[in-house]
Amino acid sequence: MAGIVVMGAGILGLSAAFTLARRGARVTVIERAAPGAGCSGGLVGALAPHVPENWNPKKQFQLESLLMAAPFWAEVAQVGGRDPGYARRGRLQPLADAAAVARAQERAALAATLWQGQAEWRVVPIDERGGMQLHSPTGLAVFDTLTARIAPRPALAALVAALSALGVSLRQGTEAPPGADAVIWSTGVAGLAALGHDLNRKMGAPVKGQAATLRGDWRDAPQLFVEGVHLVPHGDGTVAIGSTSERDFDAAETTDAQLEALIARARSLCPDLADAPVVERWAGLRPRASSRAPMIGPWPGRAGHFVLNGGFKIGFGMAPKLAALTADLVLEGSAAIPDGFRVIDNLDE
Repeated sequence: MAGIVVMGAGILGLSAAFTLARRGARVTVIERAAPGAGCSGGLVGALAPHVPENWNPKKQFQLESLLMAAPFWAEVAQVGGRDPGYARRGRLQPLADAAAVARAQERAALAATLWQGQAEWRVVPIDERGGMQLHSPTGLAVFDTLTARIAPRPALAALVAALSALGVSLRQGTEAPPGADAVIWSTGVAGLAALGHDLNRKMGAPVKGQAATLRGDWRDAPQLFVEGVHLVPHGDGTVAIGSTSERDFDAAETTDAQLEALIARARSLCPDLADAPVVERWAGLRPRASSRAPMIGPWPGRAGHFVLNGGFKIGFGMAPKLAALTADLVLEGSAAIPDGFRVIDNLDE
């Protein structure tokens, strides 16, 4: 059995540790604070696909990962006995005018091929799916059956429980112990900075996000995406609202007027949330790699060290396949890493 150290207990690090352990590796996870202490401990949990057009390796990778999500999280729940809050309920997006309807119908035809018959993207009456109220000028919306939700904090707790059941040690610290066969660095914003410092070039940047949860029990309803706002019903009787993307900020973990404006927009877009009380507000920094895709591959100049970082806003959706790819890379020495995902792709930026 390989002795592998995973640095970082966010969604990417824990998912990689779980997949490696399931493949028979001896794994240790080292986290500076606590699981989910970074952006993985947020609120939203929207596992949503790219638009089915202009297909490329990144969109194909995301599709495959979203299709892997149900069995991945079912296995995590079975091994550890904790519910990760996964549910594939789909998503509604209102269509503003005739041109938007025409584009959506074209995309529906593309999805029939690109999504390999495993999910649908179709135009429906806005009230056909039920759930939270949403206005549409055309009375129509896109409904896709691929979008799912995950409850970020319960998902991390489920992974920790599963790792414990598999005998994986989770320790607090910041340094990788000597003698490991491989070290996987999945340390978010700090990890991007460390990689950039080591290679003497910028490898990405932190982007602040703010989100909130409101009280409202729509757990069986599809999530909504309208005017750039995600509204995600969760199984605990809350609806997550998110999120901002801020490159310029003063206080990384402090909510402010931008979040209040986002909450107000969500209330105006969805009448069912007009008077819903706010349960929690959240702010944090998300790691965005220079290529804008997750980054995976050997750490240049460090034999036996690997990078798994840059999940940004799609880390939970990409985690199942990124974890499998990491296991292929570390245990077998090879992996089919898409263009734009490799560490060397970010060296060219």
